[in-house]
Amino acid sequence: MPPRAAALHYHLRRNHFSTAPPRRPDEPSDLVSTVVSILTNHRSKYRWSQLLSHLGALPPRPPPLEPLTPAEFSQIAIRLTKKPRIALNFFLFTKRHSLTDHTVSSHSALIHVLCKSRLASQSLALIRDSIRAWGELIVFKGLVGTYKECGGSPVVFEFFIKACLDAKKIDGAVKVVRKLVKGGFRVKVPIFNEVISGVCRSRGGLVGYDIYKEFFGDDGDGISDDGRVRAKATVQTFNALMMGFYRDGALDRVVELWDEMKEGNCEPNSRTYNLLIAVYCEDGNMTEAEKIWNEMRLKGILSDVTGYNTMISGYCEIGNTERAEELFREIELSGLNATGVTYGHLIRGYCKSGTADLTLSVFKDMLRKNFRPEASTLQEVVSLLCNSGRVCQALEIIRGVMYNFGLVPKRSSFGILIRGLCLEGKMDEALKLQAEMVGKGYEPDGELYAAFIDGCVKLGDQTLAEKLRKEMADMGCAEIE
Repeated sequence: MPPRAAALHYHLRRNHFSTAPPRRPDEPSDLVSTVVSILTNHRSKYRWSQLLSHLGALPPRPPPLEPLTPAEFSQIAIRLTKKPRIALNFFLFTKRHSLTDHTVSSHSALIHVLCKSRLASQSLALIRDSIRAWGELIVFKGLVGTYKECGGSPVVFEFFIKACLDAKKIDGAVKVVRKLVKGGFRVKVPIFNEVISGVCRSRGGLVGYDIYKEFFGDDGDGISDDGRVRAKATVQTFNALMMGFYRDGALDRVVELWDEMKEGNCEPNSRTYNLLIAVYCEDGNMTEAEKIWNEMRLKGILSDVTGYNTMISGYCEIGNTERAEELFREIELSGLNATGVTYGHLIRGYCKSGTADLTLSVFKDMLRKNFRPEASTLQEVVSLLCNSGRVCQALEIIRGVMYNFGLVPKRSSFGILIRGLCLEGKMDEALKLQAEMVGKGYEPDGELYAAFIDGCVKLGDQTLAEKLRKEMADMGCAEIE
């Protein structure tokens, strides 16, 4: 249609004095059919310019009214159900050229089209945008209202709940699940589990447990009080709850859930075992941790590196580095790869036991494998080496880590090393390191001045010592006794 004819068609179609008989809202218009034809029959190179021409968006333009109603867009989207990507591109096209003042209903129609084709990322993105615009409950109502007309799929509600959780709309997700259950919709157990996990993260384990009881019944067996069969809790359900209580520090509740799960004949998986082992390790009860570790192996459940890291950390905390070493060697034999976390636990264990040679050996092996150490791990290594009279090695370590990994050591790490250098009379090296420390944003404090003063006194340079005392007083730093 030529641009002028398009403009005239556009004007007449919206003229309140038109004598044409009114069209039912659900009856496709000639415009809908024409747009669908252009979208499906024209090559992508030409379809958009054809649409702009047909809708009167090219000069000469009609009056500034919307060329497409939301209802017409919905009809177009529905008729493009088997071509969901074209429907999405058309939606973006209408927004880019301000062709439609979209509503909840027009968004809902497109969401149904995308969800039926299981275009997950596109569906979730559009749902999140809709929630930001109108709120989760209004969008949910829109999806329910357009479900039949759009030939909706149940997956739309699964995506909707996931989008609520992604957007941190936890209360909205819970309300929607309640409405779906009340309406007789069969909610899948993984969706229940995701909601419970979201509640545990945002509201804590206790609230998550209440939601679990609401969804799965008082005993989690899937039978409600009125005898209706509903979903049965799975190992993922219990994992979500156990993680929730573990984050809260309610370690006793994690053990209680383990017992509840076993009583319900729900078999744990490696994640469940890892959580329970973490509880016992954190409590220093390595006897129980080892018992659970062995039970897992007897059942043929292979641990991942997270489980090994937890056990190694637990043994290092109680000073049993021999058993930690055994587990460390076992990682490679199991076909797994140690991580930076693994090395960090083992290094801290050696530091606690005061074995500088082993600490240095493992630390260097960690660096060779290109694992970036934590600042706290670096501090423990520097402290151990300085206390062992190996200040030069500590200086080499800290400089190497700063250069190769861009790691900024803690202020206390600089302080420990500078004090060690001063005590050995290596004032030039100490001053260079102090300059690097200032370059990292750390200002000298009283403890650092005291270290330099002690070094000057040891070298017999009383003049410089007095000068530093005066400078320290001018800086307002209290002298360390």
